[in-house]
Amino acid sequence: MTLAGDPAVALAVPALGAVLIALAGRWPNLRETVTLATAALLFAVVLTLLPQVLAGERPAALLLTMLPGLALELRVEPLGMLFALVASGLWIVNSVYSIGYMRANAEQHQTRFYVCFAIALASTMGIAFAGNLLTLFLFYEALTLSTYPLVTHHGTPEAKRAGRVYLGILLGTSIGLLLLAIVWTWHLTGTLEFRAGGILAGTASDAVIGALLALYMFGIGKAALMPLHRWLPAAMVAPTPVSALLHAVAVVKAGVFSVVKVIVYVFGVETIAGMASVEWLPVVAGITIVTASIIALRSDNLKRRLAYSTVSQLSYVVLAAALLTPVSVMAAALHIAVHAVSKITLFFAAGAIYTAAHKTEVSQLAGVGRRMPVTMIAFTIGALSMIGVPPTAGFISKWYLLAGAMSTQQFAAAAVIVASTLLNAAYFVPIVHAAFFKAPADGGHHAHGEAPAPMLVALALTAAATVALFFWPQVPLQLARDLLGG
Repeated sequence: MTLAGDPAVALAVPALGAVLIALAGRWPNLRETVTLATAALLFAVVLTLLPQVLAGERPAALLLTMLPGLALELRVEPLGMLFALVASGLWIVNSVYSIGYMRANAEQHQTRFYVCFAIALASTMGIAFAGNLLTLFLFYEALTLSTYPLVTHHGTPEAKRAGRVYLGILLGTSIGLLLLAIVWTWHLTGTLEFRAGGILAGTASDAVIGALLALYMFGIGKAALMPLHRWLPAAMVAPTPVSALLHAVAVVKAGVFSVVKVIVYVFGVETIAGMASVEWLPVVAGITIVTASIIALRSDNLKRRLAYSTVSQLSYVVLAAALLTPVSVMAAALHIAVHAVSKITLFFAAGAIYTAAHKTEVSQLAGVGRRMPVTMIAFTIGALSMIGVPPTAGFISKWYLLAGAMSTQQFAAAAVIVASTLLNAAYFVPIVHAAFFKAPADGGHHAHGEAPAPMLVALALTAAATVALFFWPQVPLQLARDLLGG
């Protein structure tokens, strides 16, 4: 295998980039050039793997053998390929946005910020390409630890409290529940590898399978199933580029990615379909979807509203995977990509509004669309995608999710999707209406323009991608279709 087709290179690029960014810290222009070059190189490396995966190959790399049968191993399958494409591609745009945001807001500790971002992306690649549960767990923990300094970036008492909640929930669930589930799986099967069709078939009773599923689902705290979701809105104290990383690119996507990967490659969709002991999962996901949507509707702070929207949208992925049909699992994979480009657009817009207009509350946004039309048009596109309105990418994943629910007559799940869609509209449409059709509260006496150019370029690109995915969804659709084939 050449270096261009080696998944280990995808880990090495951002790890080396983190070192170079640290060395260039005294020279901001050089530091940011290194950041952008590293992000672009990572995306190029990930792209070299795509043709192989689409052709049915599974590029692999052995990193380290710890014990006989226990190795740190990378293996690229369709779901991981999709996650890596999304994360590496959006890192480029997020880096452009970060340069504008961090400079415009005169943020402190910018070198540490970019270094932690690079380490987080290296960890994300490790999660995306993990060849077994042990590798997934170790990189999952590395992602938590590397993003902690980003959450506490401002160093305020509020940021430190948020950091404690962040670490407490994510490390507590992963060590207390996820690690236990992995050890139990090893005891039952003698292997931790991800295998098409799963590895648990015939190894345990239905009750044990149900208990094990609960440990995995709640142990993967980054998926933000209620009641283990509080870390996510708490982390909103971080700078907006960090919120975008947490809610769109790396952290939450690592959570729902891990949920889908465990259901497909550890339990096996066909193995657990019809088991009474796993029927609780769609119920918990449905409750999370509706409850988080209601909290979002009642939240005046814009980033808090977006945070609870993320909690709700993540459980779309969990619900889709829990329906255990080929179409719904495909919808789960698709929604990982769709939500990423849509929600990062919304967070970029929120950060632009804060930077240019110093507004943080929904109730303050009357007339902002007249002063910041590019920002609010991008926000509108992201919001329409979250609702599921064509021609935006959100329509496609919701279509497949509804199709999966209806194909097995799971009408309660379909009702949850419809109810959530109406709630999405209820908490996004008034923002757009006020921004464009209401007069500014200050009577226009404090006029402002758009945010700095790098921020505008970034949010315009992600908004365009949200529409482009509707018209050209072939690659994510193909990867989603190939998922159940291994």
